[in-house]
Amino acid sequence: VVKMMRSSRLKGQVVQALRQGVRLKSNDASATPYPNMLAPLDLGFTTIKNRVLMGSMHTGLETSGIFFPKPLDDMAAYFEARAKGGVGIMVTGGIAPNQQGKVSPFAATMTSQSHADRHKLVTDVVHQYDTKICMQILHAGRYAYHPFPVAPSKLKSPISIATPSKMSDRKIWNTIEDYANCAVLARSAGYDGVEIMGSEGYLINEFLATRTNQRDDEWGGAYENRMRFPIEIVKRTRELVGDDFILIFRLSMLDLVEKGSTWDEIVLLAKALEAAGVTIINTGIGWHEARIPTIATLVPRAAYTWVTKKLKPEMNIPLVAVNRINTPEIAEKVLADGHCDMVSMARPLLADAEFVNKAAEGRADEINTCIGCNQACLDHTFKGQLASCLVNPFACHERKYKDVLNPTTSPKKVAVIGAGPSGLAAAVTAAQRGHEVHLYDAAAAIGGQLNMAKAVPGKEEFNETIRYFGKMIEKHGVNLHLNTKATTEMLAGEFDDVMLATGVKPRQLKIEGIDHPKVLSYIDVLRNKATVGKSVAVIGAGGIGFDVADFLSHGSRQSSLVVQDFLEEWGIDGKLEHRGGIVPEEFEKSQRDITLLQRKSTKVGKGLGKTTGWIHRATLQKRGVKFMKGVEYNKVDDEGLHITVNNEKKVLPVDHVIICAGQEPLRELEESLKAAGTNVHRIGGADVAAELDAKAAIKQGTLEAGKL
Repeated sequence: VVKMMRSSRLKGQVVQALRQGVRLKSNDASATPYPNMLAPLDLGFTTIKNRVLMGSMHTGLETSGIFFPKPLDDMAAYFEARAKGGVGIMVTGGIAPNQQGKVSPFAATMTSQSHADRHKLVTDVVHQYDTKICMQILHAGRYAYHPFPVAPSKLKSPISIATPSKMSDRKIWNTIEDYANCAVLARSAGYDGVEIMGSEGYLINEFLATRTNQRDDEWGGAYENRMRFPIEIVKRTRELVGDDFILIFRLSMLDLVEKGSTWDEIVLLAKALEAAGVTIINTGIGWHEARIPTIATLVPRAAYTWVTKKLKPEMNIPLVAVNRINTPEIAEKVLADGHCDMVSMARPLLADAEFVNKAAEGRADEINTCIGCNQACLDHTFKGQLASCLVNPFACHERKYKDVLNPTTSPKKVAVIGAGPSGLAAAVTAAQRGHEVHLYDAAAAIGGQLNMAKAVPGKEEFNETIRYFGKMIEKHGVNLHLNTKATTEMLAGEFDDVMLATGVKPRQLKIEGIDHPKVLSYIDVLRNKATVGKSVAVIGAGGIGFDVADFLSHGSRQSSLVVQDFLEEWGIDGKLEHRGGIVPEEFEKSQRDITLLQRKSTKVGKGLGKTTGWIHRATLQKRGVKFMKGVEYNKVDDEGLHITVNNEKKVLPVDHVIICAGQEPLRELEESLKAAGTNVHRIGGADVAAELDAKAAIKQGTLEAGKL
């Protein structure tokens, strides 16, 4: 803190101000609604230009390549876009300090000067914009997805493929040296610092908790022994890199697993880390194996910043708050309220690389807000695919799609039919490029099926996507025609190109009684708000079926909006009195008797998101929703839904049967337009009627408009 006082910008302030949110205004920040977010942070030996830290994400851009080192041009372009967009400091995806620490077989390491030299391309381009960049050093420990993981004890994790080998004393000391040498190499590569990954259940975290550390030597047993590993890493690293190099430590402040750390242990470790030479402590929330949501869209905004706030009075170095901070207003509030000194935003900067600049320039309403869906970022990563973003297909593809938004040399008059996600993306992209765009929709508002999605508890963030596209329509001069059903007569001969984004209609099951009054579609329930009885059968266990079951089983708690409701529902100890931060959960049972059925004999909900599917399944099960698989649907009549399961005929005596059994494309204009000689482009659900796939729809609409 004394070092921080040296800057002339901070003269006259008191240490207590630094420790209670650092509510300081620079000349640049004072004229904005976000003075705390935009205030510089002086570390004594260097200054970070604002309080926004771009958190580490495994994007796939940093991977090593299969046979030969992969060029880092795409990684450089990705970080350049965020540096140019105004971020103060960024942290790369995890880089292993040795071979056994790699997350996966082709994950990146930093173990030689040749590795470091490749990264100079990244650091050089970032430094052009007065932005700092740190490399995250991550040893996966027992989470490694390769055959030779190591850990403090020989205990396999529930999400891993192999049982780890127990590290010997010599292996531990060698690994400490590997961390320190990795930091030295990072410095030679031009990085301003490193982040030592000590949370999320990776190796360092595994040493700290008795859940994973059952040693009886000087590295196990008492907490002073279990915390020795991270302290030795930090001490040796600081010794080798010197005093003028940023050391961030990602500290697990809330493990959310049984036999995790106590709060007293976390405070003890934090103070020891500060004494050992850490510059900044970043917050880690939850182990990867924890069965409590930490970043999904159903987690309230800033749901975990209270944890960081609790540690703040104990520390004299800056603290970073994390998770679901996705707007400048939320960032400003947690800083102004003294929860932290910096805010970490990872996915929000995938969604909009210009986030900080837009906020600073009074254009916050133009920010493309992260909705926390995980569909194109974490889900891609855990499937071994290159990360991107549902609302921003340019993310991690900056070089590949660099020409998509180039101004057109041949302006056209373009009609886009349908203001759902694909139509909105196409209309805005085409208008940005200089085409005259007319967007038609028969509804009274834009959004299409996003308007149904946002009605589902936990998916309120889709309001932000609709808000963003509304602003872009206004900004780029799209001619919007609502309450207007487009016809061939209206379009033919008037437009050079027509983009058909007319969406989908529910697929009708061919069973007896499908026209019975008991039968409703998901549109009847989610959009038209049909009255639904106390006993319900939902046919179809894809994303839509789960959404309908969630919508109908939801109780009085607003757990996706109110932090206290969320903590109580998922059993998170808001007082931090229990080890691991967990207490008995308090889920409300559904007031309806709901059965979710599917034809397939595979696990119900198997096709849901890789990183969020378990949350949706757990939520419904905890509310008492019943799952049935391998179901044959026979008929619907006054008795209810007649089915066959395991060759046994049954009747579910339900009030309503809701059909969520897929969709069919709406293409009624296509043939007549083509016959009239019009250039027609099918996009979104009108092209492929999949599971209301907004990710594919926005990407296709954007790229197709880029070809006009």
